[in-house]
Amino acid sequence: MSSWALVTGASKGIGAATAVSLAADGHDVLVHYGGDADGAARTVEACEAQGAEARAVGCDLSSETAPLTDAMEEVGGVRALVNNAGVTADGLALSMKDEAFARTWEVNVDAAFKLTRAALRRMIRARDGRVVMVSSVVGLHGNPGQANYAASKAALVGLAKSLAREVGGRGVTVNAVAPGFVETAMTEELDESLLERIPAGRLGTPDDVAGAVAFLCSSRAAYVNGTVLQVDGGLFA
Repeated sequence: MSSWALVTGASKGIGAATAVSLAADGHDVLVHYGGDADGAARTVEACEAQGAEARAVGCDLSSETAPLTDAMEEVGGVRALVNNAGVTADGLALSMKDEAFARTWEVNVDAAFKLTRAALRRMIRARDGRVVMVSSVVGLHGNPGQANYAASKAALVGLAKSLAREVGGRGVTVNAVAPGFVETAMTEELDESLLERIPAGRLGTPDDVAGAVAFLCSSRAAYVNGTVLQVDGGLFA
């Protein structure tokens, strides 16, 4: 089995930090990006600085996954898949347009399922592989104005747990991480009073989440399967 990993949404934030962490752990990395080619190029450089081979692959996950499935085949399959890409389209449910719900589902869930299905074929044959879904505490606990986003992130948990039962006997693990509030573009406008609710007293960093993902992708986590690891500073302890 190759040592390649695929991280979706890896041009910045949690995805970029995860790609670099996996590179540091010895993986070569396929760096997916949606529209930020420059950010993906920076992630590739950071992975290469860790001694890894890295390639940027761009595609809009709301409409296609073929460039990524093709890239996985070109490298002989991936040992680790991190479904990190996600979008939001916030609004109260009563006024939410169908398109807003559909887009979050297409990117956050449909694409993750299609990529996982493609990656698992080779993982099962090799009897070795790691899949990590990047969910959210919002998917576990809900959040006003994010019914679509919460539903999509909850779906990733159900997907991970079901797949863990399907492929756990083949040397493959499927887990999820549920980040709390992390310093990314998505959290720039958060109310400062939120910090009072977090026992750690700060927002998380992309590296905080990347460390958890890298652990789940490692041989050290061979007996961790179908779990949801909350990385939230104790917010929902």
